[in-house]
Amino acid sequence: MPFHQFTVPALPVLLPLGFTLMVLAAVLLHRRGLLTPSRLGVAWLAGWYAVAVFGATMLPMRLAWGPGAGYFEPGRLVLEPVVGMRPLDFMLNIAMTVPLAAVLHVSFGVRDVRRVVLCGFLLSLTIESVQAILAVTLHGDRWADVNDLMSNTLGAYFGYLAFRRLMRFARFRRAVENCSFARTGRDTPAAVR
Repeated sequence: MPFHQFTVPALPVLLPLGFTLMVLAAVLLHRRGLLTPSRLGVAWLAGWYAVAVFGATMLPMRLAWGPGAGYFEPGRLVLEPVVGMRPLDFMLNIAMTVPLAAVLHVSFGVRDVRRVVLCGFLLSLTIESVQAILAVTLHGDRWADVNDLMSNTLGAYFGYLAFRRLMRFARFRRAVENCSFARTGRDTPAAVR
């Protein structure tokens, strides 16, 4: 079997994905009877946030397989916390998940800190697991790093704290609730009295 190499480029994947999510958001909001310009704008921002996270963590992706593809580089799996931490990467990973609390609030109605932090942890765990699997099986060029898992989870927590503080302001809270398209108990006819 010959040696194979393939690179998944960023823009040819991310741009169609982003535009597809924009169309999907418009269709789903229309079907649910929730289509307004503000909700559509927020849905588009949430979709492009997801695309940005996917692009920042996965693309471009270089893969290789077959004889001659090389050997697995154990250094691509960083399993010791803090020891191999790069401070700038740690801060950037925190910043990446700060918006997650707002996205979860308007998109899915997630409002409590445990669920936001759990979602941040699971999102990061998924990213790091995929990066590790690709590094081990297809000689992927990304690093699977336990420090990223910690910083992403911390970013989700900080994002929750910041979003919660902003929600104390009545104007901000009204704007968020007007843009929210998550189904909650308040959306059901039985809850309206």
